Amino acid sequence: MITNTNAKFYNGERMINMKKTVAIITMITIVAKIVGFGREMALSFVYGASEISDAYLIANTIPNVIFGAVSSGLIAAFIPMYSKIREESGEIKADRFTNNLVNLLVIKCTMIVLIGIVFTNQIVKIFASGFESELLNLTADFTRISLLAIYFMGLASIFTGYLQLKGNHVVPALISLSFNFGLISSIFLSSKFNIYMLAIGIPIAAGLKFAIMIPSVYRMGFRYKLFMSFRDKDLLKMAYITAPVILGLSVNQLNVLVDRTLASQITTGGISALNYASRLNGFVHGIFVLPAITVLYPSISKLVAENKMERLKKTLSESITGINLLVTPAIIGSIIFATPIVNLLFGRGSFNEEATVMTSSALVYYSLGMVSVGLRELLSRVFYSMQDTKTPMINATIGMLLNIALNFWLTRFMGLDGLAMATSISATVTLVLMFMSLRSKIGAFGITNVFKSFLKILISSLIMGLVAMLSFSFFSTIISNYNVVLLTAIATGTMTYFVVVYFMRIEDVDATIRAIRKKLNIYPIFR
Repeated sequence: MITNTNAKFYNGERMINMKKTVAIITMITIVAKIVGFGREMALSFVYGASEISDAYLIANTIPNVIFGAVSSGLIAAFIPMYSKIREESGEIKADRFTNNLVNLLVIKCTMIVLIGIVFTNQIVKIFASGFESELLNLTADFTRISLLAIYFMGLASIFTGYLQLKGNHVVPALISLSFNFGLISSIFLSSKFNIYMLAIGIPIAAGLKFAIMIPSVYRMGFRYKLFMSFRDKDLLKMAYITAPVILGLSVNQLNVLVDRTLASQITTGGISALNYASRLNGFVHGIFVLPAITVLYPSISKLVAENKMERLKKTLSESITGINLLVTPAIIGSIIFATPIVNLLFGRGSFNEEATVMTSSALVYYSLGMVSVGLRELLSRVFYSMQDTKTPMINATIGMLLNIALNFWLTRFMGLDGLAMATSISATVTLVLMFMSLRSKIGAFGITNVFKSFLKILISSLIMGLVAMLSFSFFSTIISNYNVVLLTAIATGTMTYFVVVYFMRIEDVDATIRAIRKKLNIYPIFR
């Protein structure tokens, strides 16, 4: 007979095994994000928040908005579809389906690129309505080159899902390193030789990203074949599943579009300032949320397929608390130390004081939605696992409409900050809708306990923030290096946070700690 205590130990050990994989992916992601920040730091150093950086960012954004939703939708739908075909018809049939998808995707990418090249100026005006004359022409030139990256984005999305299905989470996590190194190189080369190296670097970096995946895909047994069938019933079913996912993700891309075009009207360098702040905000998401979701998604899909709903609810509850545990203190830290953090990362070269003020202020308002964005992505994966792609799409559409309305209203009073604030508010509203929708679909999944845990985490984060502020003030009097003071204060606050959390008795955290003690035969000294 399995007692409640044994069940908790079991759940704790199960989470440890999953967290080992998450930890590996997290370490790789941290390195990748640091390199990614190197890209933003290189851009801010060479071009600051200027017309050139704005043009480059729009040219980089357009392929992502046009095809980014399709790319993410392919991963979300490909994983459960491939699993289903492999289970029912075997590996050969599943790989044949993959070949068909790859070949048809290349045709689709060609059509998108040709349309984009013909109507480049019109597309740029949609993304940056404030651009005129020389800046408009430069951005259009950059965009014609950057559109070629769409080919590699699409292919990489399919094979990312393929490798994850085969249990290889490392290579998909590593590929962003080559992408970022490629972009960093192009930024510095453009300053030495020709400014168009900025744009040329985008498809080259995307190509490197895809090329690194090829050996691993080959080792996993995939062999490319020139096969196409528009009438493949599995492909049609995937298209049916993917369409709402793409529409839902397109909503998020549309929000980016509105943000960028309004920022182009507010001030020169506004697009760049929003980008730098958003990247800082995304750094937390990439380190603490994305690795967990990457590992959890196949597991959640399996639990749904096996109809193990109680296990699913438990896993979901633990995952929500885990994300809250790591992201909530990051929110407090970002609000308290926004300006010092921006100065530490970007405050050099052409990145002047005005750029610092714009970026740090936007970071504060973006950070308010950190938890909402992370949990929204997690809940979306649960719906996708149940092959319900319509619910996330509907909720995302509501959030988009709210975001656009808030964009126009808040910018009247808050300027550039209003765009960041609107993003956080709409993300929070969307998350609430997602919670309500999921509860009505699968029943209660421990929201009360999750909320109690969140309150304890929030209290711990506020104590951390207070200690970090006091530490910053204290160390400022004895250490002359401003950056060392900041890092010391953050380290002090972080240690304080985990000590306070330890004594807060958060159920899911306690279960994991007990399981670790059991494995290591550690006697509980304090409890």
